[in-house]
Amino acid sequence: MTLSESTLDALQKKWFETASPIQATCIPLLLEGKHDVIGQAQTWTGKTAAFSIPLIEQIDTSSKHTQALVLAPTRELAIQVAEDIADLKGKKRLSVAVVYGWASMPQQIRKLKAGAQIVVGTPGRVMDHLNRGTLKIDNLSFFVLDEADEMLNMWFEEDISQILSVTNDDKQMLFFSATMPREILKIATSYMRKGYEVIKVKAEQLTTVNTEQIYIEVYASDKNEALSRIIDSEVDMYSIIFCKTRRECDQLAERLNNRWYAADSLHGDMDQREREKVMNSFKLKQCTLLVATDVAARGIDVNDLTHVINYQIPQNAESYTHRIGRTGRAGKQWVAITLVTPAEYKKLLYIQRTTKSDIAKKTVPEVAQIIEIRKNHILQKVTEVAHNAETKQFEEIANKLIKEVDNEQLVYWLLTIAFGDELDESSYRSIKTVDRSNLANTRLFIARGRNSWMWPKELVDWIKKESDLQDKDINDVRIFDEFSFITCPFAEAELLIQMFKKKWQGGRPLIKEAKNKWDRSGWRGRWRSGGYRWWNRWGNRGWNGGWNRSRSSNNSSHNRRGSR
Repeated sequence: MTLSESTLDALQKKWFETASPIQATCIPLLLEGKHDVIGQAQTWTGKTAAFSIPLIEQIDTSSKHTQALVLAPTRELAIQVAEDIADLKGKKRLSVAVVYGWASMPQQIRKLKAGAQIVVGTPGRVMDHLNRGTLKIDNLSFFVLDEADEMLNMWFEEDISQILSVTNDDKQMLFFSATMPREILKIATSYMRKGYEVIKVKAEQLTTVNTEQIYIEVYASDKNEALSRIIDSEVDMYSIIFCKTRRECDQLAERLNNRWYAADSLHGDMDQREREKVMNSFKLKQCTLLVATDVAARGIDVNDLTHVINYQIPQNAESYTHRIGRTGRAGKQWVAITLVTPAEYKKLLYIQRTTKSDIAKKTVPEVAQIIEIRKNHILQKVTEVAHNAETKQFEEIANKLIKEVDNEQLVYWLLTIAFGDELDESSYRSIKTVDRSNLANTRLFIARGRNSWMWPKELVDWIKKESDLQDKDINDVRIFDEFSFITCPFAEAELLIQMFKKKWQGGRPLIKEAKNKWDRSGWRGRWRSGGYRWWNRWGNRGWNGGWNRSRSSNNSSHNRRGSR
């Protein structure tokens, strides 16, 4: 079965030229309709198109009932998948609805009642709509599970099973997963047809050996000024600048143009003619700063970039690697700069550890440093003109000026005319320094204790096994029945929080930052003669005497036991 003209046109507009390995394998199988598929593929291998294209090709647009359900673990991924499907469908009259938590339920209900042939959603919100009767999935043609291993990490296995239990048996199923836990195979054998295919695609390895990776920490309000200083501190910068959304791309490009930089934006809202115009301008270096989204930047083939700038930190490690690795084909040195706000710092640490990248910290260039760089650049340009340029056309004017004006004054005037206010320090504003002096250590809450067979040594060994922390990174270990506490350096603590943010136990995150009343400035636990003695921040003595439950319940001060 060949692809329709509508789909081919949509692919051309998105600059898709060749199919990725997962697309080349999955699309023919799904178009045949004979097989269910388990695809083992990393993020950014083109898997969304791998299942979206067969869905778009085979959906019956004359019917308003839901024919395809795509489950995603997070609302961000659900939105991204829905947007990609909407882009790939081109002019085909087919309705896509995205449903996720913390969004307007009435608005989602109206969209579903209007008739959505493809529904993309998170398991929790899909369950809500099933319980309300606003979503019917008993006559599906396709069921897609995206990021299946992440679903299991977030304890969605029961929800997935319940959702699948109310679907019809003759649907075609596709599971995507970066890894292949046995729980996924268990669900597959329970609900898939016997002849399902397992497709494993090795993730693309992008080299970053020629990349100098740095990050600069700034407050969000100072990002524009920091970016301007970075651009001005580099001679002849030729860069892609990444933003998260289409609107942010347009806004940043406009701000850069207002400061007389040659910038343009590239995003999914542009038609083919607009994209070609922007890309031709960028390749000819008429525009030297291209502000783009991750999706729009796919397919850009420019070999001589000097910089890749993450104006906004990418969503995940794979996205980071693809951003900074896109110029590696030329074998040249270039610089990848990531602007990070204090709130995004933990995400940077996670990306750094996951990608095993050496991302060096640097500060925003000082104004005096920028002025000195620009002075040298002006001197270099004038010297090049003096040695290489044909000056006969200006000979008559030059002779008159030399006769009438002092030579020193003449040079000053000409430089002012040629370079304007490039050396004007007042064009820059001050930038606040991010203070990390109060972030030396972090107290962490861990939702495992004695009842989970955790003692100090076992807890430390478990943390070391799950991460690459060392003994020196884990201090002040406190073990209780249902939970524990440890203290880590700030960077290691943020890494642990990021690594375990999708792992829950007993209805709460497995590892998170401790609340104030449990940190070192509040309640303190000290080991004394068979039990813990609790001291509150005012120095009043709390419960003491070990785990003796026979104490009188009338004496409340002797029965205080924290929040056990």
